Amino acid sequence: MANTKYIFVTGGVISSLGKGIIAASLGKLLQARGYKVTIQKLDPYINIDPGTLNPYEHGECYVTVDGHEADLDLGHYERFLNTPTHKDNNITTGRIYQNVIDKERRGDYLGKTVQIVPHITDEIKRNIKLLGTKYDYDFVITEIGGTVGDIESLPFIESVRQLRWELGKNCICVHLTYVPYIAAAKEVKTKPTQHSVKQLQSEGIQPDVLVLRTEHKLNKEILRKVALFCNVEADAVVQSVDVSTIYEVPIMMQEQNMDEIILRKLGIEVGPKPEMKPWREFLDKKKNATKTVRIALVGKYVELPDAYKSINESLLQAATYNNRILDLHYIHSEKVTSENVEKLLSDMDGVVVAPGFGQRGIEGKFVALKYTREHDIPTLGICLGMQCMVIEYARNVLNLDEANSTEMNPHTPFKVIDLMEEQKNISNMGGTMRLGAYKCKLEKDSLAYSVYKKDMIEERHRHRFEFNSDYKQELEQAGMKCSGVNPETGLVEIVELPEKKWYLGVQFHPEYNSTVVSPNPLFLGFIKAVVDNKKK
Repeated sequence: MANTKYIFVTGGVISSLGKGIIAASLGKLLQARGYKVTIQKLDPYINIDPGTLNPYEHGECYVTVDGHEADLDLGHYERFLNTPTHKDNNITTGRIYQNVIDKERRGDYLGKTVQIVPHITDEIKRNIKLLGTKYDYDFVITEIGGTVGDIESLPFIESVRQLRWELGKNCICVHLTYVPYIAAAKEVKTKPTQHSVKQLQSEGIQPDVLVLRTEHKLNKEILRKVALFCNVEADAVVQSVDVSTIYEVPIMMQEQNMDEIILRKLGIEVGPKPEMKPWREFLDKKKNATKTVRIALVGKYVELPDAYKSINESLLQAATYNNRILDLHYIHSEKVTSENVEKLLSDMDGVVVAPGFGQRGIEGKFVALKYTREHDIPTLGICLGMQCMVIEYARNVLNLDEANSTEMNPHTPFKVIDLMEEQKNISNMGGTMRLGAYKCKLEKDSLAYSVYKKDMIEERHRHRFEFNSDYKQELEQAGMKCSGVNPETGLVEIVELPEKKWYLGVQFHPEYNSTVVSPNPLFLGFIKAVVDNKKK
């Protein structure tokens, strides 16, 4: 297309309505029509990025291929669109202010008073339009974090208001809002939506399309009422009813012609409705699966499943492609002991030991890994999970009782996991880990190679500590195979136990590289091993 089209997605009434899923679903529908689409998240918090945020605060920290720590919604964007995101796809208030202050210190503003308008809003607009100009996308969908009316979101909303005037017909606004069901009255209420739209209008933006989030299907009369009171065309009000999986949302939006509404409003020829065959085949597999796989996820943030969002979705995708229903059990690593580990894990078909940071819950991971190793339960360790595999093996097979990571015990006599050399003089916590995609060379006679079916892979990382190669020979002589190594640094990235059915740990995060139509081979292989083991 001649000009990039910009679509803004805002939310009202309450948070957690699923703006990211709606944005990703719309992006998927436009992509299925042959357009080049990307999605951007604007987050109103003052942190530079979510890399220093506790998962309890904000859920999973997602990592892009270029090493940016990003909001978890970027994971949804990639899983839906099957295209990688970059640093430019996630902007926070902190980054905007940091950029403006840096410019002020350099004298870029020529001594003028630096203000929210125009300096902050100009910087926001520059970042929004950057994706269109830098990467030549047909559509840039920008999700505004938070809820309309939040004081933190005001500069973003003001920037959208300005862009609507500047971009004219190349810009459109989609507003997601909530229609609650009042059980006592046995009816849905549209007043919160009306107030939400009025709030948006008071900030200078008239939505073009409304998406009504609801637990109960809304009749045409309700939709007409909302359109009338919100100054939106009747056919531009669609509903997002609860569905069994987020992957049904694009189909639900397509059935209500949401992509066609957007195209018409932007003056673009609609054309034939795309089949979305691979997407529908995935949903059919999920719907028709009858047998179950019971997988335990051992971690310390299990009270908040969003902390492991990409792992959860990767396991779901892999189970679906293996024609299985995922029965995922969250097991708090702090509560795993040698006394209860059999009760917790003996009925599991497979175990995933989760990534994380810090001492809390680490001993429970060692207990869980010892149990799965000795009882030959298929096990996958990710990042810290892989490091725990090495530590447990060093303690219980090499009899190095005090083996540990220097992250947990800086004075351990056996530093089987140690701080990377380039990390030792770093004091700044933000954005200083080993981040982004790195290559890994696989041994051809390994489980890892049999899964990936190639000897060179590229996966994303997020960590400071590494396998200490000083112990590589000793560990390998005892039976632990180091089957994946970074070709440039020699750092060990994958360990496995060849005599086991499946016991493999990876230093990287394969979950960041798993999508609906292209699931990560490691998860596919893990679930296949679980299924084959159950058959035996």
